[in-house]
Order: sequence, then structure tokens, then C-alpha cells
Amino acid sequence: MGYGNYSHAAHTALIADRAARPGAEVFTQRSTHPLMNPQGLKVRESRDNADHPNSLGIAFALDVTGSMGDIPQILARRELPTFMKLLTDCGVADPQLLFMAIGDANSDHAPLQVGQFESTANLMDQWLTWSYLEGGGGGTGEESYELAFYVMAQHTDMDCWVKRRKRGYLFVTGDELPYPAVSRHQIEGLIGEKLDEDIPIEEVIAAAAETTHLFFLIPDAQRRRRCEGRWRELLGDHVICMDSPDDACAVAAGIVALTEKAVPSLEALAGVMSATGMEKERVGGVLHALDAYAALLDPGAPRHAPPSVAAAAGGARSSWWKRLFG
Repeated sequence: MGYGNYSHAAHTALIADRAARPGAEVFTQRSTHPLMNPQGLKVRESRDNADHPNSLGIAFALDVTGSMGDIPQILARRELPTFMKLLTDCGVADPQLLFMAIGDANSDHAPLQVGQFESTANLMDQWLTWSYLEGGGGGTGEESYELAFYVMAQHTDMDCWVKRRKRGYLFVTGDELPYPAVSRHQIEGLIGEKLDEDIPIEEVIAAAAETTHLFFLIPDAQRRRRCEGRWRELLGDHVICMDSPDDACAVAAGIVALTEKAVPSLEALAGVMSATGMEKERVGGVLHALDAYAALLDPGAPRHAPPSVAAAAGGARSSWWKRLFG
């Protein structure tokens, strides 16, 4: 999949009338859409083609449980065009987007939904808004995020990796812990394939990481307290603690641009974001979220104060404004 050209103007027009509409009119599914049902799932393909000769597979696995439904709404109402524009303005070629929806396989009716890799505004939006925002979750402090890593490891085929040994990207949004293993019983029930045994979370992450850069995006400082430690054990500085769920698209685009070396530094990324008209406060928040990861890519780059220090000094965002904008 992934044919057709992206138009930012068309994408912006597509979502222009949604800001004031109730969420139920944007996400209309009341059960899993048949085309996102993972039963019998074979492979989701991100392919080079005449329109996109250097395709780059990028997947968003969105937590759609009760505490996390704000991010899908933000993407569909406002921010997905921001993601695509930032990638384009940074010079990232031929992104192809796939959406998954993640819930709790121990309690929800639709804990795994899987779209297709797409390149056009209409089709990206289609798969996003076909997601069923079940709003469940089991209340145990865990959600079935491990299913997203399993899908990336076992059920995607991306030309960026196959042809060029360039890894794709997976951005998981969430505010809970993962379960300790991929359950063989859940995989059989949801996808219909038999595993000999459960797969520890560490092993499925390692398998997915062979072809994909993996990131876990935590929406805000309040929610990081209950899950950050465990995720850092699993993903290190690929755990990104944001200042606001509104920043998810800009943060993800920044990660891709920095990793692909489409921009050389956080300061250069700030320039691109500012040129799009993004407010200084928001630019500061995005850069603050990306500071540790940017340092991982370039250990010699100057570091910003740790989040706790920045917050004590008057807010995480404000210290970035002073550094970059005076």
C-alpha cells in the first residue's frame, strides 16, 4: 500500500469542519471496523512506487482506552496535517502512515485494530477515523501495548527495510504499563495464529526493533509517574515524556526528522516549527520533550536542564523559550 500523493491543503480542508463537532461524529465506529479486524491478518505493506520511490513506513499505535482517547481526537480534529507538514518541511521523503488502535485484551472487545500504510490525506484520515475508540481498559495499570510490537515484528513488510536497511518507525501512545508477555491465547483469539508459548515483552520488543525504531509517547508529566520507569527499562531514551498530548504529532515528526538527519539539531527543528507558525510556547514544549533523545543521537550537543530542574525554575517550556528565543 502507499500509493498516491499527499496534499497538505487537502488534508487541512478535510478536517476543517471537525473542531466543533462532537467526538462521536468524528469517530463513528461502535465496534471494530471489518477492515481493521486483525483476525486472519497477514501482512501490512509499505512499498516503494512511482510516487514514493523512497518509502518510509511510520506506524502510530494509539491507546484508545478511557484515559487516552484525547490523542486520537486531537489527531483527527487538528494535528495529523501538522505531522505531515513538519516531515515535508524538514525534507523527510515519502512517509507512509499506518494506524493501530490498542486496548486491553483481558477486558476489551476490540483490543487490537490494524489499518494499512497510506500516503494520501483521505486514506490516512479514513483509517484513523475508522478506529473504534472503545474507551475501556482493565483498571489493572496495564494495557496490551505488546500487541503493537508483535504486529510490527510479525505482520509488516516495509521496503525501507527490505531494500535499504532503513528502519521504519512505531510510535505507541500510552499512560500505563505493558503486560509482561504476548499471550499465545490472545494471539490465537485475535489474529488466529498459534504460538508455542507466550513471548516475553523484552523479546517481542527486540524482534520489532530489528526493522523499526520504537518509541513510547507519554502524554504529560502527571501520567508519566505511573509508567515511565518500566518503559525506560524496556526502551531507554526512546521513552518520550511530553508536556501535553497536543504535542504528539510534532514530537513524532521531530523524532523522525532528527533520526533521519533531515535536520541537524533541535535548534534547526525549532526553526522549521516556527516557520510553520507554531507558537513559541509549543515549540519549547516539543523541544523539551525531545532533549534526551536528541542527546542520544548527538552526545556532544549542548544539553538542556533536566525536566525536574526546568520545572522548579518556572516551567519546562519557559526555559526552552529563553534558550532559543531570548
